[in-house]
Amino acid sequence: MWKTSEGAGVTVAVVDTGVDASHSDLTGQVLAGKDFTSTGDPHKDTVGHGTSMASLIAGHGHGGNGSAGVMGLAPKAKILPVKVDINRDKGVTASWTAGVRYAVDQGASVINLSLDDTSAYPGSKAAKAIEYAQSRDVVVVAAAGNDAGKVNYPAALPGVVAVSAVDKALIPWSKSNTGNVIVAAPGVEVAQADPTTASGYAVADGTSGSTAYVSAIVALLRSKYPDLTAGQIVNRLVKSASFLNNKGRTAPDEELGYGIARPGTALTMDIPKGSKEGPLAKGSSSTSTNSAAGSDDNDSTSQAKKKKKSSSGGILLIAGIAAAVVVVAGILFVVLRSRRNGGNGGPGSGGTPSQGTGYPPQPPTGYQQYPNQGYPTPPGQAPQHPNPYAQQPPNQGQ
Repeated sequence: MWKTSEGAGVTVAVVDTGVDASHSDLTGQVLAGKDFTSTGDPHKDTVGHGTSMASLIAGHGHGGNGSAGVMGLAPKAKILPVKVDINRDKGVTASWTAGVRYAVDQGASVINLSLDDTSAYPGSKAAKAIEYAQSRDVVVVAAAGNDAGKVNYPAALPGVVAVSAVDKALIPWSKSNTGNVIVAAPGVEVAQADPTTASGYAVADGTSGSTAYVSAIVALLRSKYPDLTAGQIVNRLVKSASFLNNKGRTAPDEELGYGIARPGTALTMDIPKGSKEGPLAKGSSSTSTNSAAGSDDNDSTSQAKKKKKSSSGGILLIAGIAAAVVVVAGILFVVLRSRRNGGNGGPGSGGTPSQGTGYPPQPPTGYQQYPNQGYPTPPGQAPQHPNPYAQQPPNQGQ
């Protein structure tokens, strides 16, 4: 996959809790950015969530030949840190809305929103900020949410790439929100950088992480296909997605949308450019037929049990707490089971991920890969499922 694209030349805005530019896996990757809170420094992240998302997008590891740490899917993309208020306080919406407009004006071509806010309904000031980004050829990627309800705003806004989460078996995560999902990506037991822990790392569950992965895939695509519009990039993302081992689903699916995003396939699959507006444009019917791979590439009958919607209270769901401690291959990790009021995964405390085999060809984290996918699984853990790609053409991978 990285032989095709590493995201060079692309700026991804992480509108979040700030990004720790001094973290060893992110040195040199983080731009100046801007703080929209009272702390004054977008490079400080006392929550850890923004740094975690940045590491999944553009982490480059550290140590000799990058032999340790976290490698993101787009290790040569640049991160624009946009620090915003993400809590229950009044004025939160205004904070990240201003951050989105700033990111656009600074030249970001991808905006990662691993957050939700019920105030970002159609016609709101927040929705107009998203429209501002879309009108300037920016791909906006947002988290579906983690309360097993319906896809939250701003992910539910027209044209936004709403991302749900799947587990290591590529089955829908039980807490992932459903409804207007566009694509899914791994979001369970995802190892990531976290400056709030003693080790600098944590493992978390949530659509925050799956959203960061999809933002990274978009960065890879924007780097390889600089002449494509944002809509045409989304077209590649959607048409290369697949239901894989989720047999019997029809696009658009409530849990997986048009399928699980596949970075290698998105980069190499022969896909016509399509309209400049792309498949998510208002009134477009192209998504109803654009996911043949998602409809046909099904390899097992496993399906996650859907859950009833829980109340989110219309609040940004970012600040989180550790809920369980588990031992992974002799390494102690705090696994975030949930965020306050059903949030989107995030920081915790725990041990340092084990060292890997270097890059290339493997990420410098010791992670094994989701088969032919390019997504890392946590250190010391092998995928707990058969290879769902075994019967697919050889170009459907990294």
